[in-house]
Amino acid sequence: MAPVSNFQVSPYLVTNSSKVKPRIRVTVKSLGGNDTSVLSPDSIRVNGSPMIIRETRRNNDVWVGEEEKKKTLVDGGNGKKPRPVVEKKKVKDDVVAAATGKDLELLWDDGYGTKTVKDYLDGAKEMIKPDGGPPRWFTPIECGKPLKDSPVLLFLPGLTGVGLGLTVHHKALGKVFEVRCLHIPVQDRTPFEGLVKLVEETVRLEHASSPKRPIYIVGESFGGCLALAVAARNPKIDLVVILANPATSYSSADLQPLGPILEALPDGLYNMAPYLLGLVTGDPFKMAMADIQYRLPPRLKIEQLTRNLIAFLDRVSGLADMIPKDTLLWKLKLLKSAAAYANSRLHAVKADVLILASGKDYMLPSGEEAKRLQRSLQNCTVRFFKDNGHSILMESGVNLLTIIKGTRKYRRSAKLDHVSDFLPPSMSEFKCTFDEVIGPLRFAAGSTMFSTLEDGKIVKGLAGIPNEGPVLLVGYHMLLGLEIYSLVEEFLRQRKIMVRGVAHPDIFSGKLEESLPEFSVMDWMKVMGAVPVSGSNLFKLLKTKSHVLLYPGGSREALHNKGEEYKLFWPDQPEFVRMAARFGATIIPFGTVGEDDIQQVVLDYNDLIKIPIISDQIREAHRTATLIRDESKGEVASKNITMPVLLPKMPGRFYFLFGKPIRTKGMEEMLKDRETANEVYSQIKSEVEQSIAYLLRKREEDPYRSLIDRATYSALYTPLREVPAFDP
Repeated sequence: MAPVSNFQVSPYLVTNSSKVKPRIRVTVKSLGGNDTSVLSPDSIRVNGSPMIIRETRRNNDVWVGEEEKKKTLVDGGNGKKPRPVVEKKKVKDDVVAAATGKDLELLWDDGYGTKTVKDYLDGAKEMIKPDGGPPRWFTPIECGKPLKDSPVLLFLPGLTGVGLGLTVHHKALGKVFEVRCLHIPVQDRTPFEGLVKLVEETVRLEHASSPKRPIYIVGESFGGCLALAVAARNPKIDLVVILANPATSYSSADLQPLGPILEALPDGLYNMAPYLLGLVTGDPFKMAMADIQYRLPPRLKIEQLTRNLIAFLDRVSGLADMIPKDTLLWKLKLLKSAAAYANSRLHAVKADVLILASGKDYMLPSGEEAKRLQRSLQNCTVRFFKDNGHSILMESGVNLLTIIKGTRKYRRSAKLDHVSDFLPPSMSEFKCTFDEVIGPLRFAAGSTMFSTLEDGKIVKGLAGIPNEGPVLLVGYHMLLGLEIYSLVEEFLRQRKIMVRGVAHPDIFSGKLEESLPEFSVMDWMKVMGAVPVSGSNLFKLLKTKSHVLLYPGGSREALHNKGEEYKLFWPDQPEFVRMAARFGATIIPFGTVGEDDIQQVVLDYNDLIKIPIISDQIREAHRTATLIRDESKGEVASKNITMPVLLPKMPGRFYFLFGKPIRTKGMEEMLKDRETANEVYSQIKSEVEQSIAYLLRKREEDPYRSLIDRATYSALYTPLREVPAFDP
């Protein structure tokens, strides 16, 4: 039997307790082999007191016990190693900062923006102490306990092998995944095939334990090669593979001559290499910006950025300890074999693959490699980040969980369910969406909202909207659907209500993506709850008592022609009324105006179809577009629509009026009586038209309709979103 070995970890891998000082070492006993049961609480001491660290076994409710019992032999890819079987016990919920197991709350704290690369370097400094042990799995304690039925996420590190590459994302990912990180000790010399077997065994054990649940593998750089190799060898296992600048492009990178140069480099000069390596592997400014809030004043941003850069440079020297000269030489050889192994087996990869590619990767040609892999892999999605460097998962503006959600990769079973698999937006996602992504439109629109109480009184704000669902918001779709963003934001801000919009299926199909698509507004729509329009999705949303946003006029209204402002193009049949009645939903008709204050249609479909080259493009787009309604549905199903040419105007203001709630509870007879359903449908349409007419009339009384007037008032008295409007 081999002895138990020790390795050092940073305290934040053990506890989130504020009583633990961040620079104190914590000794954790590790056992050889590839068993995930590697840590014993008796071995973990901070200031003399024992701490608890979670065991990373398949059952996330199992915790490491105090005594080692039996040991068995397993192949860890580095020869036969002893594996202990330890006694297990439960610990109290307050030992770690963990999720409760219930659904996430709206605007939950995902921790994004609280960690930077300096936290990574501090943690790595503690973990690289020699212990003689083999590669192993660990779970950072700050990941906490995930929600029930959360899938497993395996993180495969880059060349450093530390396993802390998700430091910025631990808290967010730990809420919805069982996170396991691979640690490859500095002096370990396990060949690539051995690492493949180690990861493969874990994948197969997880699959055997939960065969209907997907397994996520996040591979960074070298880890990307490892992830693809494991996926190729296990095509029948449901894998979701996420690659961050994968090193499969090693043969065409500029790293190959580095080996001979390093061998000839004197040891004394090698100490300078980490500084160069630190600058090449990522953008220092992007890394330093990771915990700086977008809304901070410029002066405070500069001060915090300066402090972070100084802290980063002060810690970069630690890279020489993470990758000593002999280790770097070994890992460059390992990288070469890894790239060759993975590339030779791309044809066998059946997994769902997501690639994150950087535009400023100075180590690898990641942009071009993403294109190549997308052509070679059977099921591959790409998101391009033009301003990020090689260490993309450490840089600002890249929230891994947000990207997984926005690309529709998060699921708990074999098939994605847009309703049950939806994760509500976090506070950081809310701020990013409406401050950074939609910020200019939000500033220009200056949206103001009115609602109608049960007694018919119109009031400022959303007091007339029921708290409890199911609620169906039915309204007019302004040009390009620009009103959606203000509507979703205000429901979250004022009432903390998540509005789930049903959108055109082409937004979800990938048909609108380019070869290197960036994370776009369409992805943010998915993060904010949009689902493809269909009867089944509407059924599920109403059944789960959601607040649902529906536009009967669809794309015909959103892409209307000149002179069609504020005209409804609804189908003749009541497509949604009887569905709402089935669940006793409350229907809220609403009107919106303001598109004519933002932009003007210069060329519409009727103009563009007469231009030879453009007309061919329009016809091709119509040929491949997803048809939601057949042509028997009338004007609303017309194919004579396209993206118009617009002329921006000096911004006015968006106005919303939500009408008096229409209760369908107790009106189940509409499910059978088409005539009654038609009457309610006509009532809803009429109220939407009346709301539009009311707003067009009353906005003339608004002294702050102009952007200039709103900005002036805001500068003197109140935030822009609180600028008053007309009296209802």
